[in-house]
Amino acid sequence: MKVSVQSVNFNISNDLIIFVEKRVGNLEKFHDNIIGAEVFLKVVNTSDKENKISELKINLPGNDIVVKKQSKSFEEGVSLSVDAMKRQLLKRKDKLRV
Repeated sequence: MKVSVQSVNFNISNDLIIFVEKRVGNLEKFHDNIIGAEVFLKVVNTSDKENKISELKINLPGNDIVVKKQSKSFEEGVSLSVDAMKRQLLKRKDKLRV
């Protein structure tokens, strides 16, 4: 699976790219037909501490699944997004079996 990582309003470090690719790559265990994944990491200019948005888009045949989470750090946001995406993929796979 190809994982594309894009950063908006900041420069991304190599450590963060490796972390994101590793976490998102684990999603292949939960669905067989994943074509690719796109991760958008954004910094929003607000006074709120939770100003980092992690958006995860999984490309499946037919349609895509998108999960968006806002958190204090990108690592936390990516982990929350991956957990939510895992539930979505399992739900989608169960619907295909029926």
